[in-house]
Amino acid sequence: MSVVKIEIDDLTGSEIIELLQEHHAEMARVTPQAESMHALDLEGLRNPAVTLWSLRDEGRLAGCGAIKQLDGTHAEIKSMRTAPAFQRRGVAAALLAHIEAESARMGVTKLSLETGTEDFFAPARALYERCGFEYCEPFADYVPDPLSVFMTKKIA
Repeated sequence: MSVVKIEIDDLTGSEIIELLQEHHAEMARVTPQAESMHALDLEGLRNPAVTLWSLRDEGRLAGCGAIKQLDGTHAEIKSMRTAPAFQRRGVAAALLAHIEAESARMGVTKLSLETGTEDFFAPARALYERCGFEYCEPFADYVPDPLSVFMTKKIA
């Protein structure tokens, strides 16, 4: 049985920086139009409105996920990423459950997200659907975009 630890990450370690830089580069690469790519870079993730958690399995960085506070009760899920060596092992589901619980503890009652419509994003959409997220209209500053889908879930 492995030891899994999920903690708020201060975004200073080389492993998390590398994982997030890979995430940002891949999102830019797989999104056909630059204006449809909404992944935050490191500077964006260091915004005080953002909380990012990392999941470590036996001390190895397995994945991360964040929320960006939109208002007092609404937050957006950002930067969900699983390290390649840990894909298909439940990392994203564990992070999402943790993010939901911690968000509720912080007073958030609704989580929303934006993800892509391309086949590349099908596993992410399936995870969110399994976890009770429903498709919705654009929220916050988003506008309708054929390359984006929007999902939301009431929590707490």
